Order: sequence, then structure tokens, then C-alpha cells
Amino acid sequence: MSSQPVEDLAAQALRLPPEDRAKLVERLIASFEPKSPAQAAWLALAQSRRADVKAGKTAMVPADEALARARARLG
Repeated sequence: MSSQPVEDLAAQALRLPPEDRAKLVERLIASFEPKSPAQAAWLALAQSRRADVKAGKTAMVPADEALARARARLG
């Protein structure tokens, strides 16, 4: 199975506004076992990051740059 559809979806998601990306992360995390400690930790992290974005504490990175950074780390 090719990972290209996942890459395409990730690229689309990274083009979303920051608040929409945070909502997407929360929904994806919630799709896992809802009461697991890992799920709770990921949800808390997503909510914290969303709050940082709303407060202007986080510098956003364009999607192309974020993908390039991720690929460089994986490659």
C-alpha cells in the first residue's frame, strides 16, 4: 500500500488555518481509544498548542516548509 494518499492528505491538512488544524488533531486523537492515558495526553497537548496559537505565542510555519522539515528528519 502506498503512503502517497497519506502524504496528500497531510499536505492538505497543513494548508488549513491553525485553528482548523488543531480541531483536526483533536478529532483524530479522539478516534483512538477514548479513555486511554495516551489519548488524554495527546488531547491535552493539542489543546495547549491551540491555546498558544490563539494567544499568538506560536510562530506558524507555511505548509511547504513544515513538510520539507518533516521529510528532512525522516529521510
